[in-house]
Amino acid sequence: MTVACVGITVLDRVFRVEKLPSNGGKFVAKDYFEIGGGPAATAAVAVARLGLPVEFLGRVGSDDVAQAIIREFDHYGVGHRFTREVQDATSSFSAILVDDEGERMIINYQDETLSTDPTWMQTVDFAKFQAVLCDVRWHDGAAYALKMAKNASVPSVLDADVTPQDISDLVGLADHVAFSEPGLAKFAQTDDLLSGLRLAQTRTDGKVYVTAGANGCYWLEDGDIRHASGFKVDVLDTTGAGDVFHGAFAFALAKSMETSQTVRFASAVAALKCTKYGGREGIPDLETVNAFLAASQ
Repeated sequence: MTVACVGITVLDRVFRVEKLPSNGGKFVAKDYFEIGGGPAATAAVAVARLGLPVEFLGRVGSDDVAQAIIREFDHYGVGHRFTREVQDATSSFSAILVDDEGERMIINYQDETLSTDPTWMQTVDFAKFQAVLCDVRWHDGAAYALKMAKNASVPSVLDADVTPQDISDLVGLADHVAFSEPGLAKFAQTDDLLSGLRLAQTRTDGKVYVTAGANGCYWLEDGDIRHASGFKVDVLDTTGAGDVFHGAFAFALAKSMETSQTVRFASAVAALKCTKYGGREGIPDLETVNAFLAASQ
């Protein structure tokens, strides 16, 4: 039983500083660390932490950044046999400054030569997966994977976050479309969550959802608005919470959970992640999640 996560992977180079710079000059960092990022990649880590085999399908360059990304995949148990190395390209990475107030300055680089062509995935048998998750940051790859999943009757989920491109085709292909609030607002051109969901439903035969942070998750089922409240936890760090939610959602699909159970499970995993620092180190294992859910009855 394996889950496929299709999208981008990034290496974040994080510098801790007292204050974010307001002018040019030389500055001294208080701390430095590197950590993997990218919606589908972090979702894959969540699936692995929860105990299912998972494969990341995406692209890296032929550089030291790619080696660091792969080492982290190995650390978390994420499969990468379908991760394509693009010769003479630079892997995606970010330089991130974080000050003592938690404010961030992010500079991201994505090499234009990091091919968007998904045809190399023709060697992948999507029928062997139990669930397929796609982010919207590699549009062509997501479109191909969602088509293959549909052809193989494999359940799919789209992490519908903000992106410059029109994602209408991806929304139409996915069985489950889980929007972020900003993603839904951009897609539906309204800040009203419920109106946005109803509009999104007209673009797909799948189910549509929107995550609303501490306010939980809303979705449409049989034409009715459903809602699952968020879990109350002591929040330390929300980094990666949305990506973790989507990874847990894909895990639940692979386990054939029904919709309300899937939403509750994914919400619990994301909430627990927020109680610890780090977008990946804070992801709980399945035993911790089950104990938390049992205590929250």
